[in-house]
Amino acid sequence: MEDKRESSAAPTSFTSVLKLSQMGAAASVPKRYVLPPSQRPNLGLCPNLAIVSPIIDLSSLHHPIHGLRIKEEVRLACKDSGFFQVINHGIPLSVMNNALDAATDFFELPHEEKMSLASANIREPVRYGTSLNHVEDRVLFWRDFIKHYSHPISTWIDQWPSNPKTYKEKMGNYTQAVHALHRKLMGVVFENLGLSPKYLHEGIDEGSQVMAVNCYPTCPEPDLVLGMPPHSDYGYMTIILQNHQGLEIMSHDKKWYQVPVRKGALVIQIGDQMEIISNGLCKSLVHRATVNSDTDRISIASLHSLALERKVGPAPLLVDDQHPLSYAEGSFSGFLDFISNNDIMEVRYIDALKKNP
Repeated sequence: MEDKRESSAAPTSFTSVLKLSQMGAAASVPKRYVLPPSQRPNLGLCPNLAIVSPIIDLSSLHHPIHGLRIKEEVRLACKDSGFFQVINHGIPLSVMNNALDAATDFFELPHEEKMSLASANIREPVRYGTSLNHVEDRVLFWRDFIKHYSHPISTWIDQWPSNPKTYKEKMGNYTQAVHALHRKLMGVVFENLGLSPKYLHEGIDEGSQVMAVNCYPTCPEPDLVLGMPPHSDYGYMTIILQNHQGLEIMSHDKKWYQVPVRKGALVIQIGDQMEIISNGLCKSLVHRATVNSDTDRISIASLHSLALERKVGPAPLLVDDQHPLSYAEGSFSGFLDFISNNDIMEVRYIDALKKNP
């Protein structure tokens, strides 16, 4: 799976954003991070997200009556925006807080220790990096991250960071809990589409879970940069845990809305793979990350997709004369190749898969 020649040839050295922020000497953002004016965030835009931010209480999901209402709320959210938040989802607050603490402790490690995990090869199963792809990005993004493959956890956890000492335990507990939650939610999404709740059951069991653990440090000029550019995730579902506000979503009106942080809630985002499987009935969410000048922000994104090489197209039951086939098949591997060679601020992978009517 890994191209050793690519891994060894590509430069891995970089200056982390966290190191820049901790130096404290810079009163302005280095030029390589400054976005063109048309791509900069408007930090005062549309703070009232409530109209597009359903908060769904999962505590009665299996109730014979209340469960129907909850499933309908999920159906509408997937159809209208590809985004919702869940509460009473079954993951203890202590497990969530421990994961955030583990992430914070990792980013506080000495720079040299973190750099031992650095790689420019986006297929590495454990990778420390900055920006989106610091080798290819024309403008850098105000983010440091560690990503690691996570399912099945027994296959990958030994490759995770050994420091901090509690990282594997704390992040591992959260990883397994969020994987169970995503399976439950996928059953609801498939049922809402008129498919069996166990549709693609084997594919999901054998699929990929990547934990993207992100640090967005304080920034002296947050109105000039982004932590992550506008994009959609290729997988079928992403579940986000965050400690501070900074996630923004694009609504139907093409405006950006801030996602409020609610204690104990998790953000659910529909990805490209789910839009493809549903033949367009579910909408993949375009989102981005902003930064601020007051506090570091941590987010942990659990990205779920089918196996790396497995191609997926629209479910046959969702294709008919009234709903013609709207997407070509795509794969996670194809997505990785795509983002290695394209600017995702200019074109999305799913747009390359859409069929002309």
